[in-house]
Amino acid sequence: MKINHNYYIIILIVGFFFFSCSQKYISTKYYYQNKNTLDNIEQSYIKLYLQKPFTIAFTDKKFETLSLDIITDSLTYIYEFNIKEKRLLDTLIKFNLKATEVTELINKMRSIHCTWVNKFDYYVDDSKKSLVFISIKPVNNNNLFSNKKYYIITYFPQKQYYDKEGRLVNNRRQKQLQKVNGDIFKRINDTVSYTVSSTFR
Repeated sequence: MKINHNYYIIILIVGFFFFSCSQKYISTKYYYQNKNTLDNIEQSYIKLYLQKPFTIAFTDKKFETLSLDIITDSLTYIYEFNIKEKRLLDTLIKFNLKATEVTELINKMRSIHCTWVNKFDYYVDDSKKSLVFISIKPVNNNNLFSNKKYYIITYFPQKQYYDKEGRLVNNRRQKQLQKVNGDIFKRINDTVSYTVSSTFR
């Protein structure tokens, strides 16, 4: 039987277009469904980070074990805790982090399966800029969010530029794609973008 290769090419193109549209729809919908919690995580984290730089990452599927990186002028201290361990609070107090507020942040992260929150520095035309990088492990049956996929959201402190396809670019004039942590991000709004990645950080 003769195979019509053009037929398969058309199917692949349509399938890719449908997946891309679905990815955008699901990602944007997810953000707005969880907007209050996500925005609160970002705002709480920045407030705490300015007092003492740190990152939080969950390292298990049950979201009961977390990695806490505390950054000082000379060293980065990396700890791993069960969320119920007393030494977690002891460590927060030791490094002058507000234990109650950090615990609230941890609980908010758990509530939406947020695996990592971090302040990320990058450069555009030799100018240092920063953003908040939030990684989420959505729990649903959609193929988009398989066991190997993470939903990444970036919060920028200022308005960003995007090309006609909604992809993040470095400035209004050059329209050169601006990758963050090696990934291409797409617009949710002027200061928030997203990608779907195989790694959470």
